[in-house]
Amino acid sequence: MKIFKIITLFPDFFQSPLKSGLLGKAIEKGLCHIECINLRQWGEGQYRQCDDYPYGGGSGMVLMPVPLLKAIESCKGDSKVLYPSPSGTVLNQDMVKELFHHDSFLFICGQYEGIDQRVINRYVDYEISIGDYVLSGGEYAALVIIDALCRYIPGFMSNPESLSDESFENYLLEYPQYTRPREIDGMCVPDILISGDHEKIRRWRLEKSIEKTRATRPDLYRLYIAKKDEVKQ
Repeated sequence: MKIFKIITLFPDFFQSPLKSGLLGKAIEKGLCHIECINLRQWGEGQYRQCDDYPYGGGSGMVLMPVPLLKAIESCKGDSKVLYPSPSGTVLNQDMVKELFHHDSFLFICGQYEGIDQRVINRYVDYEISIGDYVLSGGEYAALVIIDALCRYIPGFMSNPESLSDESFENYLLEYPQYTRPREIDGMCVPDILISGDHEKIRRWRLEKSIEKTRATRPDLYRLYIAKKDEVKQ
């Protein structure tokens, strides 16, 4: 079982996502456990304050170190501490596979201008960005990371082969997919996909993956070319 603990100012945010889709089913089956921890338990003063203005000036607020340190010390245990942040290392499939080797994770969900750097220095094992853009809170990114990790839990995917035949495996984007009907508004399924020749289909899919990667992700395509002899074709 994978254990995910999430320190957040907005625990209600997770109510719907954790009850629906594959993630909700995985929780029901006991494949993973997700616990939302309200940071305001450790907030300061009558109003349970958890943020303050940044030293040095500037707009926005920063989550204060004392409530966060208390929360982490109370909840961490053996968990790896993850901090979703635009300043972190960009998440990719190789990082997901690396993280999956751990069994327990503690997420710190930042708000506003982020969290006090001293918390990062003391406790954060992985500062992770899910892309070159900014979100209104770390909760969205935490869900993305959790879902990416859970897909590798045996029993999470109805077809485990999907994990080895999708985008970013072998440095290629996934090939185009089609389903019924064979023709709609003059748009037809490629004949090769209904030929029954599995080797030709495999080669066609590889060619399409290469074409798409070269056109839309030249950075990945360069990796594919460099490592082509090492990966399964």
